[in-house]
Amino acid sequence: MSRVSAIPPNGTSTLPISVFIIARNEADRIGATIRAVRDLTDDLVVVDSGSTDGTQALAASLGVRVIHNDWPGYGPQKRFAEDQCRHAWLLNLDADEVVPPDLAANIRALFAAGEPETPAWRIAIAEIFPGESRPHRWAYALTPVRLYRKDRGRYSPSPVHDRVALEPGVEPGRLKGVIHHFSVRSLGDQLDKLNRYSDQQADDLEARGVAIPSWRVFVELPGNFLKAYFGRRHCVRGVYGFLTAMNYAISRHLRIAKHYERRRASATRQARDPLDRPGPTS
Repeated sequence: MSRVSAIPPNGTSTLPISVFIIARNEADRIGATIRAVRDLTDDLVVVDSGSTDGTQALAASLGVRVIHNDWPGYGPQKRFAEDQCRHAWLLNLDADEVVPPDLAANIRALFAAGEPETPAWRIAIAEIFPGESRPHRWAYALTPVRLYRKDRGRYSPSPVHDRVALEPGVEPGRLKGVIHHFSVRSLGDQLDKLNRYSDQQADDLEARGVAIPSWRVFVELPGNFLKAYFGRRHCVRGVYGFLTAMNYAISRHLRIAKHYERRRASATRQARDPLDRPGPTS
């Protein structure tokens, strides 16, 4: 595969990478995500799971291939998107993430002498809250693998955990630069999103047969508030940081509460009808 794939309108060459984004109702945010990377690639893919706000039309108007796929969970959706990409190298972004110019330049530099030998790269991702123009200088950043060869790693099939599972022995590099993550539209929207996610987490625990001890319901909220406020440094973001840390803690509490409620309901059903209990297996 040649290093230079095409010449976009601004005259810069594209790289031998595909960029893929999964989306649903992201018309207010996905435009910035696409515009920031469309000069890097000749293969930009959006997999949409049923937007009703015009996300598909907006993405298509920006030259993106838009493909519909009903929502199967985070990992399976990203694996589906990987399969739609033409290039071996993949850059994954969420629809609320923006690659700033310095990071785009670093990605270009990585491919300046041809395809890099290291087959996977971690990229820092830092949140930008409403009212901020850039990540706080002490903002907490996750560093997942986001740039990788799909023949050396694929997204995990987990419906709730979206991470790239690399081949044994693959040690990812660390790319300089930070993805800007505009994850919070408002506190209410954030809490709605986290509430829905806690449903999926409870489903996943049930599907995997995981039983979390009941005592966790008493410590999950305060423990995760401290984790977010101090461990993830929301404390440097003033009052808004306190509020987002509370939202995070509430969402983690809801995950445990819903899990406990389901286990309690199941135990009640079995007590009322012993025939529902699983019998011995031969």
